[in-house]
Amino acid sequence: MPIQTPICDFGQKAIPFELKSTKNTVVTLNDIRGNNGTLVMFICNHCPYVKAVTKEIVEDCNELKKIGINAVAICSNDAVSHPEDSFENMIEFSKRNNFNFPYLADETQEIAKAYDAVCTPDFFGYNKNLELQYRGRLRELKNFIPVKDGESDLLKAMKQIAKTSEGPKEQIPSAGCSIKWKID
Repeated sequence: MPIQTPICDFGQKAIPFELKSTKNTVVTLNDIRGNNGTLVMFICNHCPYVKAVTKEIVEDCNELKKIGINAVAICSNDAVSHPEDSFENMIEFSKRNNFNFPYLADETQEIAKAYDAVCTPDFFGYNKNLELQYRGRLRELKNFIPVKDGESDLLKAMKQIAKTSEGPKEQIPSAGCSIKWKID
């Protein structure tokens, strides 16, 4: 049974971060902030829900970049319990899938906790003022296959945010695998 994201907390401010990217640079929230919005995604390499939508995530982020919305993906999973999510595998995953956005390692899991991320994928769509306006799915999945029907929920919502600074009032939660938390 997949974990679902909570309802969007409209207006909640994006939390600053400073994390290492798969390109071996440090990336901050300000580095990736877009003129018309910012998309922060919590993903990982092994999750079947992420794998089902990875190609479309890349396509949507290409479209969003054209309208002034930048994106970033963060992997917060414990790489000890889930070696497929190791930094080395993140590098390979981002290359294999032609990521056009930074892919960051949240090794301490502090950023996932600060954002209250619960699953992969978990999408946080912010307006130009870094106020949360979308916390929903990319699109419907049936048996890990995207149900294609025009633009994704995510793309439509982020386009609306770019134009109006406000996300849709009706949002369908994202669903996926739980974040793999470290056991103390």
